[in-house]
Order: sequence, then structure tokens, then C-alpha cells
Amino acid sequence: MRRDNQSSVSEFLLLGLPIWPGHRGVVFALFLGMYLTTVLGNLLIILLIRLDPHLHTPMYFFLSHLAFSDISLSSVTVPKMLTDMHTGQQSIPYIACISQLYFFILFGGLDNFLLAVMAYDRYVAICHPLHYTTIMREGLCALLVAASWIISCGSALLHTLLLVRLSFCADNFVTHFFCDLTVLLKLSCSDISLNELLIFTEGGMLSFLPLAIVLGSYIRIGIIILRAPSTKRLLKAFSTCGSHLLVVSLYYGAFAGVYFFSSSWDSKDIIASVMYMVVTPMLNPFIYSLRNRDIKQALEMFVNRVNLFKW
Repeated sequence: MRRDNQSSVSEFLLLGLPIWPGHRGVVFALFLGMYLTTVLGNLLIILLIRLDPHLHTPMYFFLSHLAFSDISLSSVTVPKMLTDMHTGQQSIPYIACISQLYFFILFGGLDNFLLAVMAYDRYVAICHPLHYTTIMREGLCALLVAASWIISCGSALLHTLLLVRLSFCADNFVTHFFCDLTVLLKLSCSDISLNELLIFTEGGMLSFLPLAIVLGSYIRIGIIILRAPSTKRLLKAFSTCGSHLLVVSLYYGAFAGVYFFSSSWDSKDIIASVMYMVVTPMLNPFIYSLRNRDIKQALEMFVNRVNLFKW
């Protein structure tokens, strides 16, 4: 039964992270450091890929888009959260809240699809190495990225349009550090059955499809390797897929782990969001730079160029 104290809401109040007031300064410094690391690390990845001709391959083309998506996903929510922690003001205008929700869904979905596209790229590289350049041609790579953007934009727009048609009650406290769709739906005085149906159908499908592509690609890679196991082949597969597999494991593993082992639903949502929007985007540049020889070489060349320019 919906509440009757319906009113026009011009702003929402974000309750933020559940932290003690005495710990606010430490948490602020921690998240500021993580956010700056995310932005600078992913910008460095994009810069290296743009500058080094050896990195102008499909895998790094997809990686550059993933790095941009990670920066954008963190930037949608973290700066506002840091501002609220610093100033103590928790309000966010209605329009800003809706905009934040749209871009969160957009870049969250884009991350998901790009990981799936990268898994398919690794499948082709391992299972069809002789036809890799003909299959993963420039046109197909651009099409896969464009499709990821279009589907993510369409999904975000659909959820946003269905949300803005709703009326909200006088209770405008958002029990989160950003405008999360499920939390906003709880504040609505209107019938949200259509919104919930869309979340379970379209949202579930768009979440399951990329995961199915990732699992299918790596299962197929595992089958190919086990058919003729050899140390050389295992090392080649690990060097080719290691970084991406680690990122995928972190992305899905952390999300699943929080939801299975956390004690309360509110803490699950908040912890999962922090892992999703702060921790994983921050770690991705380290994973791809520390475990990837091409990125290491490009970074060394970049540092040498900078030092040469200084002299």
C-alpha cells in the first residue's frame, strides 16, 4: 500500500556512508586518495595506448574504453560524496539526482559490456590465433564498442524516463551515498510495478548476457587448452588472458561475495557500490600495468621520453 503524504520533492538528502563523525576526516582522505588514483591511473592507461603504436590493437582499444568508463563511473558519484563529507551538506537537487542515476546506470552497464567484449577478444586470440586479425578487424571492434554504448545509453534512458513519471512522498531521505534506483523507488508514492518489472526483465537480461559471454569465452578457452595441455600453451594463455581474468574475477567476485556474506541488505548495497565504483576502477590500472609486459614497456618508453624532454 502506497503512502498518502504525497508532495512535490525538489531535492533529496543523501545520508552517505555509515561512518562515525570522528572518523570522517580519515575516511575522506582515504576516498580522496582512491579517487585520484583511479582518475590518474586510468588516464595514464589511455595516454599510453594513444601514444604507443604497439598498443594499437583490439585488446588495448577495448581497454582504453574500459579505462574511460571506469573514470566516468567513479566521477558520477565519488566527488559528490566527498563534497558532502567535507561540507556536511547532504542535499542534492532533484534534477542532479536524476542525472546522477542516469550516468550511473550508463557507465555501470558499459563496464559490464566492455568486459564481455574483452572476453570475446581473448577467446578469439586463444582459440583462433591464425584468424585473429581477420575476425577482430577494426570495423568489428568499433561496432562492438558502439553497440555497448548504445545498449547502455538506451537502458539508462529507459530506467530514467520511467522514474521521472513517478511522484515522491515527503520522506526524501536516501539511505545511500548516491541516488540509487532501488532506494528512490522505495520513496515513491506511485505504482512502481512497471519499474520493478523492468529491473527484473531488462536489467536481469543485460546483466546476465555479458556474464554469460565472459563465462562462455573462458570455458571455451579452458577446453581448448585442456585438449592439448602443455606448459608453453598454459603460459601463453595466462599471459594473454591473465589481466582480464583477474579484473573479471575482482569485478564479479567482489560483488557476489558482498551480497552472499554481508549481514544486512543496506550494508550489502553500500559495500557493493563502494567495491563497484571505487575499489575496482582504482585497481584496474595496477592490474593491467603490473601484469602486462606491453603496458610496462610503453610506460618505460613514456618515462624515458619525459626524462629526455626535461634534459
